[in-house]
This record gives sequence, C-alpha cells and structure tokens, in this order.
Amino acid sequence: MDMIENKETQKSSSVEARPTEPAEHPRHSRHTADHTSEPITPTVLYAIIGVAAILILFNWVQIWSLSTALAPQVPGSTSISVPVLASGNLADVDVSNIQNTAQAVNALFPLKNIKTADDAVKVMLSSGAPAWAGQLSITYDDPVTALSFLAQKLYPAMKADLQKNDPQTWQRYITLATKPVGISCEFCCGIGPVGITAAGELRCGCSHNPAVQAITMYLMKNTKMSDPEVLQEVMRWKSLWFPKDMVGIALKLAGGDTSALTNVPGMVGGC
Repeated sequence: MDMIENKETQKSSSVEARPTEPAEHPRHSRHTADHTSEPITPTVLYAIIGVAAILILFNWVQIWSLSTALAPQVPGSTSISVPVLASGNLADVDVSNIQNTAQAVNALFPLKNIKTADDAVKVMLSSGAPAWAGQLSITYDDPVTALSFLAQKLYPAMKADLQKNDPQTWQRYITLATKPVGISCEFCCGIGPVGITAAGELRCGCSHNPAVQAITMYLMKNTKMSDPEVLQEVMRWKSLWFPKDMVGIALKLAGGDTSALTNVPGMVGGC
C-alpha cells in the first residue's frame, strides 16, 4: 500500500514539475498587431503632402517659364500666340507675333519631330545647297566660306541696290529686320534679336550680322518667298553659325536635355 502511495506521489510530482508554456501577454499581442498595421501618423502624412506640393509647384514653374519665353510680350495684348509648325506649311505663321529668336524657332521649325539631341541637330542644321543660291555658289556644308561672301560682298551690294533701285523691297526689309524676330548676331555680340537700326544701319559690324541681313535682302529681292519663309532661311544659316545656341533652343523647346550637346560648337566663323 505504501508503495502504491509512493508511486502516486512521484507521478503527481512529475506532473507538477513539467514546465508549461507561458500564455501570450495581452500587451505583447497588441504590440505585434501595431507593427503589422501601423497607421500613418499626421507628421508623415504632412511630409508626403509637402513633397507632392513641391513637385507640383516645380512642374508648374517649368511650364510657366517656357510659356513666358514663347508668349509674345505685346503691350495691351493677352491672347496672341505663336503657332508651332507641324506640317511644314508656313502660311499660318504671322511674323508680327514673334518677339524673340526662341519664338521664331518655335514657329518656323517642326519641333514635334525632336525627341533627342540628334533629332534637334537634324532639324536645325541643314546640308547641301539651298535651291535659291545657285548663282551665289554657297552651300550649307561650308558656312565659313558662305559667311565671308555674304558679309563682305553680298551685303554691301544688296544694300546699295535696294536703297537706290528698289525702295519697296528696301522698306519690306526694314519692316521685317527691325522686328525682334532674330535677324541678328545676338549670340556673339549680345545685341539682341534686332541687328539693324530703323534706318537700316548695322547695329554690329561682325561678320554674322551683315551676313544674315544679306540673306534677308537677297531673298526678298530675288525670290517669291514670304516673310516667314525668308525668316526660316535666315534661321537655318544662323543655326549653322551658332549651332549650340540654336540647336539648344530647339531642343529645350521640345523638352529635351541641352546638356547632351557637348560636341556641338558654340560659333562657326570669325566674329
């Protein structure tokens, strides 16, 4: 009997000595749940909203800056716009609305075709010989030789001829070239987009300025080009002489990265 009681006592002791797994504490349970579905605090939420607001403001400023560069600043006017050339037809371009070189590029060249820096180069830098220049023996491929001829020979000849023999064309030239449309040497001499005075005299005597004036007068005298077509041709030559500036304008207007124009020269031909 004593032996049975001893065995039962040992069995009871064994059961009591067996370790039991502790029950999960309620506070620990809540702590774990908090980690799995922790709500966004007001501080974090405000930070997210602040970053989003900064990004929106930055984008708005960029768009506003570009719009300001393109919108003509005409006193008393709030609705004038410069169309972007899409089809190559210049008939809808009104040069009187153009107020700077960037607007001229925007209005006269197919910027929608520009996606990369190489695209901008192809759009703005011409090659071969212009159809109108057969008798002048100048080509887009040799802008330095063309610059010398246009500035030193063609400019004085065209100016003298128009003033003496063709006052109507002379007045047409004055009307266009005194507008801020970019017929100038602005990138080497800092005179802005107008290269002549109201009397038709050069505002700068560097080679590039009389060269673009010569092209303008020659085309008005010897072709049937409209003013937008004349201005587009002037911009082509201006792009050859100031490729980095002109290609950069086109690329920036198209939304591209101008830092990619590392191999494009700043100026071609002596100033």
